[in-house]
Amino acid sequence: MSYLKPSSIATLVREDDMGVNAPIIHQSVIARLTSGLYPLYKSGRINFEPLPEMMLTEGYSSPVPDLLLYDHQTEQAKVIIEVCQTNGLKHDTNKVIRLIDEGEYGILEGLVFNYKTQQWLCYNKGDGGMASLSSFSKILQLDLNEFL
Repeated sequence: MSYLKPSSIATLVREDDMGVNAPIIHQSVIARLTSGLYPLYKSGRINFEPLPEMMLTEGYSSPVPDLLLYDHQTEQAKVIIEVCQTNGLKHDTNKVIRLIDEGEYGILEGLVFNYKTQQWLCYNKGDGGMASLSSFSKILQLDLNEFL
């Protein structure tokens, strides 16, 4: 049996432009956020489990944020985090706003971290399409920049 090669690697990537080809700094930020948040989940300080690179729902294809904080009681992600560089900032910010405003997944808050500029954007359900410059998660009551 022979397999056809895709015409480009882009045909293999669904929603994200980086996926498994993300630079080391991108993966490092995700690892530091996950390792900082997980002990807070295990201790009960936050109610949502941090899970990197996981689909928003089981059973069918859905977007995959870089990190999501999952509520096992409601079986929904409540907070999502995207990690990007300057070139991907607009795309990732729009993705976060769209996922929250559409309401399909129950997400209440989304943050985007630009590792090139070290700046955070935060968007909460009901913010009217405008993200603010902030690393503080209202849902978690934490400054996420402290983990970086």
